[in-house]
Amino acid sequence: MLIKTILNRIQKFKSFVYDQVRVEEKPFLAILIHVAPRANARPVCSRCRRQCPGYDTLTPRRFEFVPLWGIPVFFVYAMRRVHCPACGVVVEAVPWAQGKSHLTRTYAWFLAKWAKRLAWKDVAGAFMTTWDNVFRSVKMAVAWGLAHRSLEGITAIGVDEVAWKKGHNYLTLVYQIDTGAKRLLWVGKDRTEATFTKFFDMLGEARSQLIDFVCSDMWKPYLKVIAKKAGQALNILDRFHVMALFSKALDEVRAKEARDLKEKGLEPVLKHSRWVFLKRPENLTETQETKLADLLRYNLKSVRSYLLKEEFQRFWEYRSPYWALRFLSKWCTKAMRSKIEPMKKVARTIRAHKDLIGNWFKARGVISLGAVALQRKLIYAKVID
Repeated sequence: MLIKTILNRIQKFKSFVYDQVRVEEKPFLAILIHVAPRANARPVCSRCRRQCPGYDTLTPRRFEFVPLWGIPVFFVYAMRRVHCPACGVVVEAVPWAQGKSHLTRTYAWFLAKWAKRLAWKDVAGAFMTTWDNVFRSVKMAVAWGLAHRSLEGITAIGVDEVAWKKGHNYLTLVYQIDTGAKRLLWVGKDRTEATFTKFFDMLGEARSQLIDFVCSDMWKPYLKVIAKKAGQALNILDRFHVMALFSKALDEVRAKEARDLKEKGLEPVLKHSRWVFLKRPENLTETQETKLADLLRYNLKSVRSYLLKEEFQRFWEYRSPYWALRFLSKWCTKAMRSKIEPMKKVARTIRAHKDLIGNWFKARGVISLGAVALQRKLIYAKVID
């Protein structure tokens, strides 16, 4: 009786009533809530949504509801068929489920909400359902979001790629990064010009011309599409991707130098030093700080590369684009004279994109550039799930 009272408070349906509530022991413990149509309530056509006369009644169906106390809960209802003048004989529409789905809408939204926090497999295990049901729930939520989203007022976007599955498989991600409005807008397969162009086709030419800022990496197909479809926008190279160039180069230098030391029979001072070089100084553990202090005593290419990387971090602290670009020019000259090929490659890349990197200062304070890294972390986490 208590369950019926709760459901009537939180899940009441017009033209339907909760009838009998009983507990089923076999094949597993479950709570069955029988639903019945109200007297004189005419069924609704599932296609045109008009009230129609009844035709016949089918065998009872079960619809999964949110579990109670770890016990599966099912709505049990004998679906009616209607004789619709426009659609013929069709099954009626019910307010707690959609189409042929055996999940109640409430349960589907419940699963979709938890799927934002946990891996889908974990959600299925925690709430005694299947992975397919979690997938369908997320699919329903995404479809609802796409149907109800607004594409108005978008003035700043970020584009990125994420690897998925095995091999060189990528997804192109586009997200809104306006201050106060941060969300994923679009996902496309691959990271080609054709893929990214589809986003602007979806957005429409008029809305594309209203974009003022585009944050991206240095991937040429993306840069080409941005120049073609949103040429009026200020293209900003993402700080994350710029610094990723340094991490990749530094890791290459360290790995090669470690092999060289081993081949020469010298002390393996670079052993266990990878994250010592790649982490920001403020994020180092006490052991890593001690290791770094010890390494800085050596005149190694890895150490010189690390110092070049940390020196470049000053670039982001400038307020004036003019002085920032002067610093960048001097740094590139210094890197080219270092005779460390991976760092020279970074310098050449930065020189080739210095204008786009300089746009970072023009956009700072106007859009929320910090949202780029935050959105990337959230999206990467869900793709990995």
